[in-house]
Amino acid sequence: MSNNKRDGYSRKEFLKRISLGMGATMAFPGFTSTGNIFGDPQQYYYQKWRGMKALPEAEKLGIALVGLGNYATNQLAPALQETKFCRLTGVVTGTPEKEDIWAEKYNIPQSNIYNYKSYDQIADNEDIDIIYVVLPNSMHAEYTIRAAEAGKHVISEKPMATSVNDAEAMVQACKDAGKKLSVGYRLHFEPHHQRVMQLGQEEIFGPIKEIDGGFAFSIDGPPDRWRLDKELAGGGPLMDVGLYAIQASLYTMGERPVSVTAKTLEKTKPELFDEVEETIEWMFEFPDGTKAHGKSSYNEYYNYQHAKTADGLFEVEPAYGYGGIKGRTHKGPMDLPNVAQQTLQMDAFADCILDDRESRVPGEMGLRDVKLLMGIYESAETGSKVTFDW
Repeated sequence: MSNNKRDGYSRKEFLKRISLGMGATMAFPGFTSTGNIFGDPQQYYYQKWRGMKALPEAEKLGIALVGLGNYATNQLAPALQETKFCRLTGVVTGTPEKEDIWAEKYNIPQSNIYNYKSYDQIADNEDIDIIYVVLPNSMHAEYTIRAAEAGKHVISEKPMATSVNDAEAMVQACKDAGKKLSVGYRLHFEPHHQRVMQLGQEEIFGPIKEIDGGFAFSIDGPPDRWRLDKELAGGGPLMDVGLYAIQASLYTMGERPVSVTAKTLEKTKPELFDEVEETIEWMFEFPDGTKAHGKSSYNEYYNYQHAKTADGLFEVEPAYGYGGIKGRTHKGPMDLPNVAQQTLQMDAFADCILDDRESRVPGEMGLRDVKLLMGIYESAETGSKVTFDW
């Protein structure tokens, strides 16, 4: 492994600087060049965290989900039925019809069900330790700050905010309250992406020469969906699925880019995408000159992360889904299992709270990524390269 210096730090030193959201230590030190010698990585996580022992129900940290849309309903709530260190104890919804449904399905007492007017009363509820904000993007800041002021730890869904000022305020509010802030970056707990981090950051196949990643799906309408509302979403596919490709390029390199150039492509459905971009492309440049191309769209289908190195290649495709992820190198398949990403993500945060240590995906990482998102939009709008002063 090389001992290259990046931004004045060796790679080894760089990986320790997680509090700045600059990288991630390896979750599976038992990885080899062909796979994982431990068998089930999900069990290895729990062995590492709390000796594979689930907490008694009464000792698990309580999580309240704020916003009961598709992700909370179909991913987070089911995942919380499998967690070992935390459990679903409350919800916040603006839809009264959902209150009885969730109360009955998940045995949530009425005293732990809130609406957006009564939200701040969570401060008095000892059943709730963590607030998971799963609202449209522009609402993350308000409900994160209010959660911190209520004395609760917070997970914000990605992107953490729709402006740098909001992201900074979120980080500061949690610091002022002495509470932890994490971002819903589930893929940091996924074996194929952990393998990508190791292959890239440790230069197992030599230095990275080129990165290419993209994520897209098609939105057909109706045009008033919140993802197409710039005020709620902050932007189009870049703010949604594009962020996965951004993250992947950074944790492949193990560092932050120094500049970006970007462009939005001509809209083929201007009546649908009248407020946000339909398709966007960008190119990051890293300190050693390595370039990472990324793209995202709401009118195509692709889902991949590729990296070429001095001595070979590695790639993940499909790369970013909740399951079905597959990876390979020039030596063959990665042969790694898929795991319950959201279950691991939430238990990891609970474990950080119980042990009083920082999350692998802290608020500072979310702030870093908002700066990158805004830089991409600035470059696409001006047609000029945007440099980052970290």
